[in-house]
Amino acid sequence: MKSSSRIAAGVAGAVAGYVAIFLVFSLLDLGNRADPITSGLLALFVYSPMGAVGGAVFASWLVSRPSKSASNGSVARNSLKSLGVVALLCVAAAGTYLVYAYATATPWLNPNAANPLLVFEVRLPPGVKVPTSAEGITIELQTDINTMPAELTPAGFRHDGEQAVITGEVELAFRTSHRQLAVNIEGQPSRIYPIGLSARAPHTADFGTWRPLPDGSEIRYRAKWPGKS
Repeated sequence: MKSSSRIAAGVAGAVAGYVAIFLVFSLLDLGNRADPITSGLLALFVYSPMGAVGGAVFASWLVSRPSKSASNGSVARNSLKSLGVVALLCVAAAGTYLVYAYATATPWLNPNAANPLLVFEVRLPPGVKVPTSAEGITIELQTDINTMPAELTPAGFRHDGEQAVITGEVELAFRTSHRQLAVNIEGQPSRIYPIGLSARAPHTADFGTWRPLPDGSEIRYRAKWPGKS
């Protein structure tokens, strides 16, 4: 049998030995029952690795038996190579997990760069008056992760016929599809507008369609990413 095949068999034996010892400890409830955490750690990091060593040696010996060149030295070499492969695989798996955990621990929408913006326009019901400045108007983006106050752009305030339009923007910091915009105007009831962007909020150059609330007000919006108009 080729050396690579023997090493592969040793790797399989090491994995089988590790899993077998861990299952034995788990199913038979071996160890100190008064301290199951310590017992579990010993099984995971001490006894199971010993099983992996035994499994690698046994598998290497088993596949080397038919060979005329089989010897204790060749079995030991194949076993060590197999355990080295297993160790490298464990390191690679741990590294992959750490990268994934780091990337997903905080779901930043645009990590290490400026946040994109939600640019919005709110069109109020006909006849409703609003201040000509930002005073008396509070708008906040609410998500399942954070809240963020919006900045109004009074220069964009206008009228569409009998309907007043207020404009502004707010940072989108996190990946989430659970977003809503809370609009509070002094002397008026609070209004909550669902924001139907996907979690990653891709950039769009144009506003979407007007989305109405039952009170006759409407909102439209778009995501604006840094460096794009």
